[in-house]
Amino acid sequence: MEITMKEKNAISESLRAYVAKYPSQTKAAGSLKGVSVGTVSNILNGRYENISDEMFRNVASQVGGVSATGWQIVETGAYQEITAVLSDAQRWRNVTWVTGEAGCGKSTTARVYLQEHKEVFYILCSEDMKKGDFVREIARTVGIRTEGYNIREVWGLILDDIIQMDAPLLVFDEADKLTEPVFHYFISLYNKLEEKCGVVFLSTDYIAKRISNGLRYQKPGYKEFYSRIGRKFYELEPTDVNDVFAICSANGVTDKKDIDKVIKEASTCDFDLRRVRKSIHKVKRMVGE
Repeated sequence: MEITMKEKNAISESLRAYVAKYPSQTKAAGSLKGVSVGTVSNILNGRYENISDEMFRNVASQVGGVSATGWQIVETGAYQEITAVLSDAQRWRNVTWVTGEAGCGKSTTARVYLQEHKEVFYILCSEDMKKGDFVREIARTVGIRTEGYNIREVWGLILDDIIQMDAPLLVFDEADKLTEPVFHYFISLYNKLEEKCGVVFLSTDYIAKRISNGLRYQKPGYKEFYSRIGRKFYELEPTDVNDVFAICSANGVTDKKDIDKVIKEASTCDFDLRRVRKSIHKVKRMVGE
């Protein structure tokens, strides 16, 4: 489907807000995958003629702030807890590991916080990340071009940038997916980040078992790292009926019978918010919205 001029202008404004969080337009462009400095400049200045719809979609998917679905995000209990942790880590440059059930809104909350605050860098971890991938992904989000540098040099560039920032925050989502070699590598790198940058890890509670095993078998770095996060995890309160009710109301489901349907279905899935969203979508389709 062709992107309208109104949508292009909305993407341009979202990009403008995204760029404003970086010290320069060049840094902002460097943080975007497959987007050149020239493309950023053209979009910001309304020169859309040579920019494809595919590129607009690419930019929109990375800068956020543009939602065609109209879905309203609600400040659930977990949302408020995560936001408080992120704010505290950014202000005081401390380290916290947040754990919560899958589907409780960890990623969504982190992305909203990212959109609303400067010097916040979000890294989505994955099982196939190697050491080089991990460091280069951090560099990309910070806005550093890595071509021609080895891993150690890239990390040096990251540190140089972070040290100059007022309140930097690194957010590692799905951090329990990091492989053992990458996890060990980060532990060794963290010593250079301490008191220079806030760090928040987000994951399911599986990480507690992993850390426990690392301590039990005296794996290198685990004891030190566990100490860094205060020897405990920040466990989110589970999503409950009140959260689901608020989400229904904010997204146009106000009939008591319809809300009860959503709550009943959600209760069978541990109130997974992804399931809640699908249930709301189903209810709205049934009533013809």
